[in-house]
Amino acid sequence: MKTYQIIAATGCPTGIAHTFMAQEALEKAAAERGITIKVETHGQEGIQNELTQAEIDAADVVIIAADKDVRKERFSGKKVIDVSVGRGIKDAPELIQRALSGTVLVYHAAGGESAKSANQPGEEKPSFWHQIYVYLMNGVSHMLPVVVAGGVMVAISFMFGINSADPKSAEYNEFAFYLKSIGGIAMNLMVPILSAYIAEAIAKRPGLIIGFITGMIAFTNGTGFLGGIVGGFLAGYVMLGLSHLLKGLPKQLDGLKSIFLFPVLGIFIAGLSMWLLSAPMEMINKGMMDFLAGFQDSNPILLGLIVGAMCAFDMGGPVNKAAYVTGTALLAQGNYFFMAGVSAACIAPPLATGFAVLFARKVYSADERSAGYVNFLLGSTHITEGAIPFAAKKPLVVIPFLMVGSAIAAILTYLFQVQVPAPHGGFIVLPIVTHPLLWVLAILLGSLVAGALMAWNQTRSVQKQEQKTQGETQAVVAEKAAEPVSLSDVIRQDLIFTDVEAVSQKDCFKKLADIAVNSGLATNAKAVVSGFEAREKESTTGMEHGIAIPHTELAEISKPALIIMKLENGVEWNSLDGSQTKLVLAMLIPKGGARGHLAILSEISKLLVHESFINELMQAKTKNEIEQLFKEKVKNHD
Repeated sequence: MKTYQIIAATGCPTGIAHTFMAQEALEKAAAERGITIKVETHGQEGIQNELTQAEIDAADVVIIAADKDVRKERFSGKKVIDVSVGRGIKDAPELIQRALSGTVLVYHAAGGESAKSANQPGEEKPSFWHQIYVYLMNGVSHMLPVVVAGGVMVAISFMFGINSADPKSAEYNEFAFYLKSIGGIAMNLMVPILSAYIAEAIAKRPGLIIGFITGMIAFTNGTGFLGGIVGGFLAGYVMLGLSHLLKGLPKQLDGLKSIFLFPVLGIFIAGLSMWLLSAPMEMINKGMMDFLAGFQDSNPILLGLIVGAMCAFDMGGPVNKAAYVTGTALLAQGNYFFMAGVSAACIAPPLATGFAVLFARKVYSADERSAGYVNFLLGSTHITEGAIPFAAKKPLVVIPFLMVGSAIAAILTYLFQVQVPAPHGGFIVLPIVTHPLLWVLAILLGSLVAGALMAWNQTRSVQKQEQKTQGETQAVVAEKAAEPVSLSDVIRQDLIFTDVEAVSQKDCFKKLADIAVNSGLATNAKAVVSGFEAREKESTTGMEHGIAIPHTELAEISKPALIIMKLENGVEWNSLDGSQTKLVLAMLIPKGGARGHLAILSEISKLLVHESFINELMQAKTKNEIEQLFKEKVKNHD
């Protein structure tokens, strides 16, 4: 029996828990089948247990269980099973079984996605939106450590005083200056890194280079993390398009393409496009600042609603900055009222993510819980960006929840008449805040509401996914239970016929159809005959040595079966060796039962490669002899 060589690659957006859970699940499932598997992991520490080219070349099947880019193009020309990292954890035994089935389709890097057939049992049909998610998560996974590290450094610097990093301040501390400078540089890299690695997932190394440039344009022009996302997809698809347009150039120009044509054309097209997209955002920012300044004497509830929604909308992006810059400008005029609501609205989102993972620990992964707990520290020091990884995963759901929480915090701040004279610092500046306890209460109430909404949504999403997975599992179990699992299951003496008189192939089909209907295996004899004939038009089912294996898959067939007819005289069948057919092994397959058909056909094929078995089968005279011969050979083969 053939020994399969299986390799795998796993990876999740944050590269911590799920990556290695999938690795462990696949290794355990393989060990239970008595086979070995090598699993390459793509975690936060980089690629571990990396697959060599020799191992890839020797592999029969590759299992990819990842929600991020794992350089799939390496496996072009191999049989590939491509699923989410969650499937790798939950359905590892099924994935190993599918790898061993021999029915996995070949993946081709150039347009290779089409090689994954929707008809392949258990295969996830790739979608445009899933691919977009993978690209986005590749950017988030590389951005996350930068946000955490830089944010913590800036937060620690504030502990030495709100102005401790300012050389002109009496509070100046050189160590705090270094901490804030280092953290600030890291935070400034967030948008370029997000953009670059989204582009890298789409267009590989050429995309990475141009993605950094569009990301820097997005950062320079103040478009925030949303601009980084736009820049990443823009750079990736521009480079993908250039690759397609220039693929017709002679191979001798490959070097020129990589070091000149790609970067120059890419930076021109993507860079110019990103710059043009940034200009309207700057105009929108200025317009929003003027708009907000006009709300100084308006209803505090309306003002709080607007400020809160703006601050949480893009968390550091142009809309957020419009509110923040307006607040700092008003501070210079001695207005500390407006900035209090802005600060509360900026502090609430990261605290909300912390409460979300606290309320719903079981439905968040370990890495998400860790990030949420860190956000208690980041949020307390007015660092909003810690909430971005949570928002980036489900922007259309999470951002509105955060906007609600920030709006509540800002509204209550204005109602409590809180004043904050510092433009930053979070809870560190409490000693100089008017009504500090009421301010903290406003922020906590807004954060708790947003956190509860996030926890509810995450719990609901996980429950839906579990129900879906459970339903799929039950469907697979039901399908397997309904199908014959081996040739032994369909060998029945009452479906074996000897000394059958038939004058032609069509006569055989009619007799098979009558047997199927009379045995309760099918409901329509004409449909069965038509099914056999339609299959025969595709290619002959006449094998060598006088054997034919006709088969048909129809809705009119109620259960799978194998009908064996030994003919009195041979009939013409257009067989492979030109011989007349004397033994007919006819397979009846219910609609959608192709999995069982392939399993049985595989067993029959294995038996028919042995001439000794064929000779014994041809010499058998009775039903009992034929039945025992099949069952004995199947048992010995197993």
